[in-house]
Amino acid sequence: MQPSRLSHRSQIIPPSGIRRFFEIAATMENVISLGIGEPDFVTPRPIIDAAIESLNQGKTGYTANAGLLALREALAEDLKTRYGVSYDPKDQIIVTVGGSEAILLAMLATINPGDEVLIPEPCFVSYGPAAMMAGGNVVWVPTRAENDFQVTAADIEARITPKTKMLFLGYPNNPTGAVLRREVLEEIAEVVVKHDLIVLSDEIYDRLIYGEAYRTGHTCLPSIPALYDRTILVGGFSKGYAMTGWRLGYLCAPKDLYKAMYVAHQYVVMSSPTQAQIGAVTALKDCQPEVEAMRQAYDARRRAIVDGMNAAGLPTFEPEGAFYAFPDIRRTGLTSEQFVTGLLEEERVACVPGDAFGPSGAGYIRCSYANSLENVEEAVRRITRFAAKHQAAHAATVG
Repeated sequence: MQPSRLSHRSQIIPPSGIRRFFEIAATMENVISLGIGEPDFVTPRPIIDAAIESLNQGKTGYTANAGLLALREALAEDLKTRYGVSYDPKDQIIVTVGGSEAILLAMLATINPGDEVLIPEPCFVSYGPAAMMAGGNVVWVPTRAENDFQVTAADIEARITPKTKMLFLGYPNNPTGAVLRREVLEEIAEVVVKHDLIVLSDEIYDRLIYGEAYRTGHTCLPSIPALYDRTILVGGFSKGYAMTGWRLGYLCAPKDLYKAMYVAHQYVVMSSPTQAQIGAVTALKDCQPEVEAMRQAYDARRRAIVDGMNAAGLPTFEPEGAFYAFPDIRRTGLTSEQFVTGLLEEERVACVPGDAFGPSGAGYIRCSYANSLENVEEAVRRITRFAAKHQAAHAATVG
C-alpha cells in the first residue's frame, strides 16, 4: 500500500467548528450572525490614519524581526502601567501575526513530542491543535457552569502526570465569557510551582471586561510573582481595538523562553506587517477613549442577550469578559448541533454549538454579541421563539 502523502499531524487536527456554521450562514439571506467572534466596529480612525500616513511616507519594508522597537516599548509601558508587570522591550517582547502565531510559537519553543498540555475547556478551538502541531498531547480539564466556568487548582492538579509540561489558560474566556478571580489564580500558582509547569496565558480579551470583573480589574497572570518566570503572556489588538484584519498580536516571556520563540518567529514570518505595527503604536498611545466606548457598547449588548436568554428559559451564567454568552439549551431536548442547525434554518440566526469548544460545552451554544444592539435584540426574539417551540415539544414528550 502506498504511504499517505499527508503527515500524521495534518490528519489528526480537526477543522474549526466555528468556521463551518459561519460559511453556511454566509450563503443564506436575512441571517443575524452571533457566530463569529469579530468586532462589528471599524478600527478607530487615528489607527487607520497613522497606517495611511506611513504608506504615504514610503514605509513599506520589513521591521526588525521582533517588531518595531517603538511598539515594543509602548507595549512594555502599557503592561507596566496597567498591571505592574515589567518586560524588557529589547529581549522579552515579540510582535506576532495575531495571537494565533504567538500561541504556536510558544508551543514550538517549549513542547517536546509526548509532553502533556493541560487545557481547561470549553476553550477557543485553536488551543488543542496548536499543542498537537508541536507534538504535544492535550489533556482537557473540564469546567462547569455551577462554578462560573472557572478552572480550579484542584481540577488542574488532579490531571497532572510526570509528562505534564504546560498549563494553558485562556481568560477572559472564549466561548464562555468567564473571568478567573485573583484568589483562584493564586491557588493555581501554588500548583504550577509545585509541579514545575510552564504557563501559557492568552489574555487577548483583557480590555473587554464587565460587571464585578471590571470593578476589581483584570488579573494579568505574570503579575502574580510566583508565575512571572514561568509564564508566556499572549495578547493582541484584534478584539479590544477592532483590528482583526490587521493581524497583530504579541507575546511576552522570560528571557530564556523568549530566545527560542524569537528564532522560530524569524523563520515562520520574518516580521509582522509594518503598517499594522505603526497603527498599533497609535492604538496604545491615543485610542483608549475609543476602546472604552466599544467596551460600554458591548456591555449593553451583554445585558440584552444574557437577560433575554434567561427570560427565554435558556439558563445563562453572567459572562464578565470577552463578547460571548453561553446559554444552556438542554431544556429544549436538542443537542447543541441540532439547536444551532434548527435555529439557522428556521429563524435565520447563526450561533456555534458549545461542544465545538470542548466536551464540557455539550448542551450549550455560543452567542457572540459583537453585533449591533438592534441585531442582538432581534436575535433574542428569534431565539426565544425557537426555544419556546422546542421546549414545549420536549415537555410533551417527556411528560
